[in-house]
Amino acid sequence: MISSSREFQFTQADFEKVRKMIYDYAGIALAPSKQDMVYGRLAKRLRALNLQTFNDYLRVLERGDSKEFELFTNSLTTNLTSFFREAHHFPILAEHLRKQRSALGGLNVWCSASSTGEEPYTIAMTACEAFDTLRPPVKIVATDLDTNVLEVAKNGIYNAEEVQKIGAARVSRFFDKQADGRTYRVKQELRDMIVFRKLNLIEASWLVRGPFDAIFCRNVMIYFDKPTQLKILQRFAPLMKPDGLLFVGHSENLYHAADYFRLQGKTVYELAGAPSTGGAPLRSY
Repeated sequence: MISSSREFQFTQADFEKVRKMIYDYAGIALAPSKQDMVYGRLAKRLRALNLQTFNDYLRVLERGDSKEFELFTNSLTTNLTSFFREAHHFPILAEHLRKQRSALGGLNVWCSASSTGEEPYTIAMTACEAFDTLRPPVKIVATDLDTNVLEVAKNGIYNAEEVQKIGAARVSRFFDKQADGRTYRVKQELRDMIVFRKLNLIEASWLVRGPFDAIFCRNVMIYFDKPTQLKILQRFAPLMKPDGLLFVGHSENLYHAADYFRLQGKTVYELAGAPSTGGAPLRSY
């Protein structure tokens, strides 16, 4: 048993079953050090269902309760995000979108781990600034595995403290202050740019269609093992335009996917088969 002082019985075998379930379903590789995190997050589900042990809870999941499995998955996903996180990416995106402005049918961006929406709305704000209009020729598909965070993202309502970090000019241009005085909502024009969908990156079929001018997959690969990472990256490549860009997180690299992607800027990649830029990196700000 992992601990004898906990509210619920939680054995090593229980933990290993949880690890296998979330890996098989979502590709998330939970390290042995995540035992306490797993207990803390899933204990809430045991209380909600009035269960006594984790073994009882795992039986519920094994019986095929799809709604509970969704809640199980939501409990174990991590959703740390903020507006303009890793800010150096967005001037690069703006420059790239301006270069592609003559594209027939407009421009397309996929945010593959949208969490509570701050990242796709930041992409939308960047597009608006790049074209100096609230209705730029850009469409964004924003996906996530966690259905709870997708609902937050669709609503586009955020607390004042978080929103005001992006500066008064952007708040005025892109948000509407709500009647409660404590929250702001993303303007309708930006919400209209984005389609939010549930998507599991390790599922056999994705409900997205390229080609994309850019794909954001930031701080996601760190939750997958190398074989799973490579499978996902292999599937990204054919969904991108020949000169498309892939944005990843600050602690991620794609060295093991060199056949598909090559580094072009600070945590910005292009297709390995893309036309050469003469070795000149993208500008980093």
